[in-house]
Amino acid sequence: GGTLAVDGKTVRGSGDGAVSPIHMVSAFATECGLVLGQQKVDGKTNEITAIPELLDALLIKGYLISIDAMGCQSGIAAKILEKKADYLLAVKGNQPALQVALQERFGLAQREALHEAGHSAQFTEESHGRFVWQGFWVAANANDVDSERWPGCKMLGMVESLRKVGDKESAPERRYYISSRMMPAADFAKAVRAHWGIENGVHWMLDVNFREDAATVRKDHAAENLSRLKRIVLNLLKLETATASFGKISLAKKRKLASWDDRYRMDILGIKQNDV
Repeated sequence: GGTLAVDGKTVRGSGDGAVSPIHMVSAFATECGLVLGQQKVDGKTNEITAIPELLDALLIKGYLISIDAMGCQSGIAAKILEKKADYLLAVKGNQPALQVALQERFGLAQREALHEAGHSAQFTEESHGRFVWQGFWVAANANDVDSERWPGCKMLGMVESLRKVGDKESAPERRYYISSRMMPAADFAKAVRAHWGIENGVHWMLDVNFREDAATVRKDHAAENLSRLKRIVLNLLKLETATASFGKISLAKKRKLASWDDRYRMDILGIKQNDV
């Protein structure tokens, strides 16, 4: 079990004007910080068709599958339930009727009632002159959302975010969610924040440490294969513990050390010296 965040990333350097850059959808196990699988989005389709193919390739029983608004589709919800898992789907304007229903369910008076009943949580963070406040509310689906249109929907959720940088405060931002798993507000907050972690835990690292967006490999399947290899290496470096005696070192330093030290590189790859 755990939370499995599904999200896509465009490899920008793989396009050349005549050919669009490839888009890779990844499944990210948030607790251990590893990419468990990925699927290329075909140029004639989009994430809506790629996500079910990715889920079919994985054993996800017991997981909570979190997906952004692009994947908020009844067919994807049904696929997740079919695989004996639960879904947590973000809702935006691509599902207008569903979004309106959630906006009505989480009006100001309703949020205050949920808070009084203990169905809310909050999170604050302050660093480098930036202050962030997030409020989380959950409610049972009491016929607010059509359970035939959205199979297994048991819980509705809302997140409100406020950011302040210096003296400048942003307008409140609200996000809505549906889920087939009823959970306390604290668990809902943890799952939502874990999904956002795929940006820092995978996409940012691929761009900063592997310069994925700057790669201009385009011929045949090379861009897809190279993208897959980079995620495999990222997993291996995250799992590597041989450098613990040096203290905490960055992924960039681990990569450099692997290029210098044959023994260390073998350890990362799980190859024993007497096997060579």
